[in-house]
Amino acid sequence: MSAFNPVDRLRRSARITIALYRISQAMNYLLRERGKVCGLSPAQIQTLLFLRYARPGVRTIGGLAERLGVSYATASGVADALEHKQLLQRIPSASDQRIVTLALTEQGERESVALEDVLDEVENVVAALSDADQEALVRATQSIIRHLQARGYVKVYEMCWGCQFFRRNAHPDDPRGPHHCAYIDAPLPEQNTYLECPDFTPVESEGA
Repeated sequence: MSAFNPVDRLRRSARITIALYRISQAMNYLLRERGKVCGLSPAQIQTLLFLRYARPGVRTIGGLAERLGVSYATASGVADALEHKQLLQRIPSASDQRIVTLALTEQGERESVALEDVLDEVENVVAALSDADQEALVRATQSIIRHLQARGYVKVYEMCWGCQFFRRNAHPDDPRGPHHCAYIDAPLPEQNTYLECPDFTPVESEGA
């Protein structure tokens, strides 16, 4: 059986698979077209957005490689290109020179803000669906993503709210942050709870 075979698309599951494939093609097209305008590759666009929204601890070459689903060497090459464009900078850790954090430059920050609307056309189409269709689509796509994540095909980055490891207001008077992450056993500043984290694990009731 093959979803690419028109005959096999008599199956509803095959039609849905091809529909998702075509949506992914549209998203890749939008990334490529925006890249032509601003002189960036799709991977470079994704890197700028990753550095804008990922939690501080994962803004490394290894974290970028995981996010892009590429090798360490490929991720390093992407970072090199953005550094050459003066959109990214490498910052060695003050405590351990072997640890290097990737950070946006001021120009990189401006560029990342300008890229935020790159998928708006897709979102506008989704927003035009009825509330019932949107709810059904959320449940269906989340179920698909969870399965693909379990197989190791995709790495999910989500923010703390709704994560099993998030402890809201665990220590409200701690100057390091009022919340707590049980995964890294550390306080969380409020602003960091709105950043994406690869260790996100949904609470058991979510999407059940």
